[in-house]
Amino acid sequence: MFQRTPVKRPLLLMLTLGVVLFVVIVVAHGIDDVAAALAAAGVFGIGMVVIAHAAPLAFDIAAWLAVLPRPHRRPLRQIAPMRWYAEAINTLLPVAQVGGEFVRAQLLARRGVPGPMAGASVVVDMAATIVSLIAFTLIGVGLLLARSGAEDSALRLALGIAVFATICGILYLCHRSGLLLRLGRELERRVAASGRGGATLTQMVLLDRCVRRLFRRRGPFAACLILHLLAWISGAGEVWLAMAALGQPVTVVDALIIESLGMAIRTAAFPIPGALGVQEGGLIVLGGLLGIDPAVALALALIKRVRELAWGVPGVVLWQAGEGRRLLARRPPAAR
Repeated sequence: MFQRTPVKRPLLLMLTLGVVLFVVIVVAHGIDDVAAALAAAGVFGIGMVVIAHAAPLAFDIAAWLAVLPRPHRRPLRQIAPMRWYAEAINTLLPVAQVGGEFVRAQLLARRGVPGPMAGASVVVDMAATIVSLIAFTLIGVGLLLARSGAEDSALRLALGIAVFATICGILYLCHRSGLLLRLGRELERRVAASGRGGATLTQMVLLDRCVRRLFRRRGPFAACLILHLLAWISGAGEVWLAMAALGQPVTVVDALIIESLGMAIRTAAFPIPGALGVQEGGLIVLGGLLGIDPAVALALALIKRVRELAWGVPGVVLWQAGEGRRLLARRPPAAR
């Protein structure tokens, strides 16, 4: 039933590197100490963090809806699972955090939205996600510097500049290489190939026009940006809840610093599936700057992983179940 996803050798290498780094970090900081911190959080505390993720996901769903012109919008009961599946695929599968975007474009096209518009909506939504992350990172850097003491301000400043410069570098490379446009064309090719006759030059032209059209709709694009920024900010609520459950409560400002710079570090590590190991190391460094014990910071990172699994596994399973039903429906009755 499961669709085969091509995994290239460099991706496998990155995955192996992430696993090794993850294991080294956990062992180096004491498995017993981390386990004790997680035990202190308990099932209820971790469950609250899992539930809290509904807020950022809801904002992300609303952001995608804002980008789609009204004639092409689909009911929330259809759009919400598509966005959920995309996040689950990007989180759990080795698809360089873009495989889910192909899937949600395909699913949207199957709901009657023209392929070029479906692909364009995903491209523009991704662009808004990146720009809003830049804004969120700037907020985190500003809060970190405002909180800094004289003894460690240089280190904090260096960390903030490094994270922000890394993201700017990624954006610059994306722009120079035309990555977003190429991604859109690949989206259109896959969407068209799953329908009738494959992608054509006309469809590629239509995709370019749809992307430009959506970017020119300044009001909806601004709404999309704001909603994505709210999604990032609401993600700090997960950090605040997790730290409270771990018995190390932090202020809202500290939660925003951890989430904003933590997500920036995770984004910068996009070649490694799930930023495995990098996310954990980044949270330990950030925790150290805020006076959080390394074992507790690592426990926070593991709670985040539990939340990813709690939302990701059902998302991937339901997506594949839908694909399986679709394949069965297309088979001739005699072959069933």
